[in-house]
Amino acid sequence: MRHIAVTLVLSVAVAAAAVGFPWHVDAADRQTGNPASLTRTTRRVIRPDRFPNTGLPYSPAILAGDTLYLSGQLGRDPATAKLVPGGIETETRQALANLGEVLKTAGMNFGDVVSVTAFISSFDDFPRFNAVYREYFPADPPARATVQVAGLNLGARVEIQMIAVR
Repeated sequence: MRHIAVTLVLSVAVAAAAVGFPWHVDAADRQTGNPASLTRTTRRVIRPDRFPNTGLPYSPAILAGDTLYLSGQLGRDPATAKLVPGGIETETRQALANLGEVLKTAGMNFGDVVSVTAFISSFDDFPRFNAVYREYFPADPPARATVQVAGLNLGARVEIQMIAVR
């Protein structure tokens, strides 16, 4: 029975976070143990002016409190929303440039990035991907997971997703 209760509590917490309902308790409540002041953090869509308009149902990023959740980005040209030609290096550079625009619109930069998930279509491209990635994170890079996938939209070679914190 305890297992079911714990599972239910965790499921509710995960579901609440998934719909943008992050919770926090202020310092005074930590001292008094008062759980009554759980508050909802504001949620704001971040949409840069210079950004590929794909017409797809997603926001480039969501700012919740001081945390920015950036959607995965391909190496799309902001003017045409088409994939840039030239392979993994140019796609990686463009995806990071697009993510940089999102960060800038939120008042952040690459130094605020704490986590990156990179999806690449072939680990044969891994060294070239890393060479470009190092240009944006030369020292103390964020935590990162890189996953090889069977395919990406438009036949892209890379998609990059981030989380940043002020």
